[in-house]
Order: sequence, then structure tokens, then C-alpha cells
Amino acid sequence: MYKIEKKPWGLELTFADLVPKQEMQAWLEESKNVLKTLKPGFGVFVDMRTLKPIAVDVQAVMQEGQNLFKAQGMARSVVILAGSIVTLQFKRIAKETGIYEWERYLDSSAVPTWKDKGIAWVRDKIDPDK
Repeated sequence: MYKIEKKPWGLELTFADLVPKQEMQAWLEESKNVLKTLKPGFGVFVDMRTLKPIAVDVQAVMQEGQNLFKAQGMARSVVILAGSIVTLQFKRIAKETGIYEWERYLDSSAVPTWKDKGIAWVRDKIDPDK
């Protein structure tokens, strides 16, 4: 399952449970349309707390989406996770696509204020890693 919501500072994305390739393709197509409505410099808050590890072919679609967001002017993003396997998987994807520099990761089980810290990063450039 995925969801895209517009916010004053950009977009809030939710990915939950298992996301098959067809659904990830639908997310990519919907993202293309939504991104046309945003000005460069937007932030992206990504909630992946309940996402299960994704297959290699699904990862390829996610990487295409990350490249698209970057090309359309994403300034910063934060990814909220709960679990080391998915955290490691998405850190690797971000490094491969070149967005790691602008992306922060918060473990919701270890950071009780994950939502506030995440929004502060995407909206106000307050680095949760510092």
C-alpha cells in the first residue's frame, strides 16, 4: 500500500506492508503527476514504519522514483522506519541514487519524537542527526 499527500512544505508519502511491483509502478505514475504541481525546493516525509523488505524489481522502480524526485527539485527528505533490514535496504538505495546527502533516516522505535524531527528536517533544515 502507498499514499501520497500534499503538505505545505512538500509531500508526505506512506508505504506499508508489501508493495508489489505493479503497485510501485502506480506510485511512480501518480508521483509524476503530483510533482508537476510543486516548485523546486520541496521536502518529502516518507513513512515506511510497516513496510516489509521489497523485492529487487520493486527496488528498481523505487530508484527510478527517487531519481525523479531529485530531478524535480526535492531539497530534503526524511524516511521513518522501524527495523534494521528495511533501514539498511533504503540507505543503500539512497546511496545508489545519489540522494543520501539530502536524506535522513529515523527509527520510530528509538526516536519518540520522530514525526516532529522529520518535519523539522524537511521544512526547516534542522538536521535530526546533529
